Amino acid sequence: MSDPFKQLRDAMDQFATERDWDQFHSPKNLAMALTVEAAELQECFQWLTEAQSKELDEQQLAAVCDEIADVQLYLIRLAGKLDVDIEAACRAKMERNAEKYPADQVKGSAKKYTHYQD
Repeated sequence: MSDPFKQLRDAMDQFATERDWDQFHSPKNLAMALTVEAAELQECFQWLTEAQSKELDEQQLAAVCDEIADVQLYLIRLAGKLDVDIEAACRAKMERNAEKYPADQVKGSAKKYTHYQD
């Protein structure tokens, strides 16, 4: 695991240990908690127009930052429980996406790869 993720993973481990929360942090429970936090992130943008979502005020941006942090921390905790190197997993996924979405075929399109391949 890359250094920033390793440091956060260690900090999350310590945080949970100090509170005796490790007993609750199964991969299943962490994945479920992650979806809740992702929904809270969505809630920050609920009812905003596209333009408004790009021009958040200070309070809105602070709320978005908190929810992004919550999502990322649950991802780090889940990855730690499953011994997943987040950086390596992301790089591998980006490589697979580059194969599925060749720039010369998908540039400017939001279609899923299954809709443009032969």
